[in-house]
Amino acid sequence: MTDFKQLYQKNLELTKQNIKESVSKDIFIVQAINSIDELNRLINTLSKRIREWYSYCLPELDKSIEDNQRLAKLILTKTRKEQLKEIGLKEEGSMGKEFSKTELSLLTELAKELTNLYELKNKGEAYLEILVKELCPNMHTLTGALIGARLVELAGSLKKLATMSASQVQLLGAEKALFRHLVKGSRCPKYGILHEHPLIQKAKKSDHGKVARRLADKISIAVRVDFFKGKFIGDKLKKELEEKLNKN
Repeated sequence: MTDFKQLYQKNLELTKQNIKESVSKDIFIVQAINSIDELNRLINTLSKRIREWYSYCLPELDKSIEDNQRLAKLILTKTRKEQLKEIGLKEEGSMGKEFSKTELSLLTELAKELTNLYELKNKGEAYLEILVKELCPNMHTLTGALIGARLVELAGSLKKLATMSASQVQLLGAEKALFRHLVKGSRCPKYGILHEHPLIQKAKKSDHGKVARRLADKISIAVRVDFFKGKFIGDKLKKELEEKLNKN
């Protein structure tokens, strides 16, 4: 009975140790990018509410200021008269009604929370930048932090991403479109999340597929080198990619 208890205790300790070791930094990358996604959803929802509410006070401000963060800052830091001056409008030129302090109280609190959400998002992106650059320096050089983190998140882990072929990397984020292609015979997608990469954004639309393919090839190499703790070759891969694209 004593031997069984000792065996049970050793197995329990080993299990705990295995659980601890399974918590890797790519898990933190996934959590960080998902947190940024959640913050973006909250920011969009809250921005919409603030814009709609404040449009009763100064509808012209809503039309003039497209940046949600700037709009929230103006509501927090400037009076209605100062806001009118900001957009070059006189009092008689506005269709809105000036709010009382009571009417403004909750609205300004919402604007303050929106500002805090933007600050939290910026901190999350800064943390993600450090994390991706530390864990995946080669991929980071090619993709930047946000796209690199998204690739890890879509794959499930850095290990899974490293085992994928370049064509699989190219289509990460386009799973629904690929499913429609396989089931309904619709057009096959050329890329997924890589569409957000600057090299694809600035390329001609007819070249998007080619650029995505060559980019995925280099990312695939970079991820494998990162996963197996190889040397830093990110700059070399990036130069080779840019040279290939410039030749065409």
